[in-house]
Amino acid sequence: MYKLLQEKNVESYCPLNKVHRKWSDRMKIVEEPLFKSYVFVRVNEEEKTPVRMINGIVNFVYWMGKPAIIKDKEIEIIKRFLNEYDNVEVKPMAVERGSEVVVEKGILLGKKGTVKRILGKKVEVLIESIGFTMTAYLEKSKIAILEK
Repeated sequence: MYKLLQEKNVESYCPLNKVHRKWSDRMKIVEEPLFKSYVFVRVNEEEKTPVRMINGIVNFVYWMGKPAIIKDKEIEIIKRFLNEYDNVEVKPMAVERGSEVVVEKGILLGKKGTVKRILGKKVEVLIESIGFTMTAYLEKSKIAILEK
């Protein structure tokens, strides 16, 4: 997919993960896409349809009803991370009832809480503060799961 996008002069990026593979007689480092079946593209509104028409492209990834936007800063972080580390693992964030989370965006930035309910793209988070219990309904994109 990435090569087809390049041939069509579409600005794109396919993060490659250096993975150690054992062959019968030796170890070898091979590059594999970090995000299987995903390629990042930078396109304007007029370029979306021609990109969708490229053989093998299914669609753009949508978030909250709109094409997902990855900031340049986040792409740079991925690039630096992959330059520094091999055998990188990518796992989706599994938000479950009872998960301990921290708010990463908004007025409750830095507050810790517990997920009470999952409501589609939002979660109900119980936050204890100054002797009160607050319940906030937050977008999943605004929280991170705390490591135990």
